[in-house]
Amino acid sequence: MTAISCKNLCKSFFQGDSEVIGLDHVSLEIESGDIVCLSGPSGSGKTTLLNAMGGLDTPDSGEVTVGAFRVDQLSKGARADMRLHHIGFVFQAFNLIPVLTAQENIEFVMQVQGVPASERHRKSMAILAQVGLHGLENRRPSQLSGGQQQRVAVARAIVSEPTLVLADEPTANLDSSNAVQLIELFLELNEKFGITFVIATHDERVMSYCRRLIRLVDGKIVTDVRQQPPSQQSG
Repeated sequence: MTAISCKNLCKSFFQGDSEVIGLDHVSLEIESGDIVCLSGPSGSGKTTLLNAMGGLDTPDSGEVTVGAFRVDQLSKGARADMRLHHIGFVFQAFNLIPVLTAQENIEFVMQVQGVPASERHRKSMAILAQVGLHGLENRRPSQLSGGQQQRVAVARAIVSEPTLVLADEPTANLDSSNAVQLIELFLELNEKFGITFVIATHDERVMSYCRRLIRLVDGKIVTDVRQQPPSQQSG
């Protein structure tokens, strides 16, 4: 089954009087349950492509389909609803709410979704254990390490059981050990729940763990290869 289909996407921006090409006729399909890395230098278009997939930005032309949704044709409200119920986001900045505890941050999306309090509590406690944060549920972000904060952000992204997680430079603020732990957590969640991950990154450690590596330069896909993550390599 196809999780994401992008057809002939074009997107440009203006910086002052200069036009910058973000996406230049990009087409690709991503299968459900895959782990895909978008790589490339700064300005290559990987974040622009990720934002188009998630309905955070609208391409100038072309089609984006996520599951049953033609994202580029949805209204602003319908895109927000799709993101709320079907897509999890993990960003370079952890984007946690400082005054809320780890558990409250995780429950926030479910609260917006209208999930009953008892169900929010059950799911948030289960996911805290899943990401290795059992016992830290009452700590606020300032009381957590960078790696722990990113795990809270991941837990928040997946607690509602989305079919798709989009991650933009998720290891940029993590040291080497925490970066490897995070991508290994992605692999574990992918294997257990079948979540599709699309990760935009400069981090070669992350690239080595993804099953498919797509490299962009100047808004164009220049290479698209499949590989075996370390956990699946023989020997």
